[in-house]
Amino acid sequence: MTKKAGPLFYIFLVVFVFFVMFPFLWVLLSSIKPLSELFGDKAFQWFTSHPTLKSYISVFVNYPFLRYLWNSTVVATITTVYTVFVAAFAAYAIARLEFRGKTVILGLVLAVSMFPQIATISPIYMFVKKFGLTNSYLGLIIPYTTFALPLSIWLLVTFFRKIPFDLEEAAKIDGATPMQTYFKVILPLAVPGVFTTSILVFIAAWNEFLFALTINTAEKYKTVPVGIAMFQGQYTIPWGEISAATVIVTIPLVIMVLLFQRRIVSGLTSGSVKE
Repeated sequence: MTKKAGPLFYIFLVVFVFFVMFPFLWVLLSSIKPLSELFGDKAFQWFTSHPTLKSYISVFVNYPFLRYLWNSTVVATITTVYTVFVAAFAAYAIARLEFRGKTVILGLVLAVSMFPQIATISPIYMFVKKFGLTNSYLGLIIPYTTFALPLSIWLLVTFFRKIPFDLEEAAKIDGATPMQTYFKVILPLAVPGVFTTSILVFIAAWNEFLFALTINTAEKYKTVPVGIAMFQGQYTIPWGEISAATVIVTIPLVIMVLLFQRRIVSGLTSGSVKE
């Protein structure tokens, strides 16, 4: 019999949600305040008596924000698709096939993911510069592999390991080739894991800042995080526009997670096994 949660649980839950949501709520309320209320004593007030959308209008009128959104969407989408595609094959081999060095390979993948970006930015920039890939989408997609591919492999290995080996053996008995087994038996069962991995990789690529700041310096190829950081001028910081842009960028990600939260939770908890 399931034990009913007490009032103390809900109190802690409300407090926890408040602390988690506080930064976003504060940015949201700041984005609708007039400029005069963003500084001084009124800056610490929760609500404004004169809400306005001027900051949101300014984001699209005074800055190439739509271009930033398009650049981030293209880079994050392509990075997600090709990274998860490659990682699925690698994870399948590590999780399902028997060969020497699997533990070493998995350890190397983990080691690569542990390198801080600041330690790898110099060689990556020299590589991209040498091949003329600066200020291009490909110039970001290739470096994003350094964190997206290890993340994808680690997550997908877990999902592939949870698929019963009996299904694979049955497919072999029926005469299926290894590729047919992979695409017709294993991969369909791994859809929740692939879906979860894709969302996490997309969010990581969407929010990436250091590579985008260093490699793509042209206004035409800046992504959203870099574009928002460049809002500030030499003597002023437009907090209203920065808050509005932050809300605009965050809302689609929040909606995506809310819409697919069951798939995400299912993928993270139960892996890829279907009953």
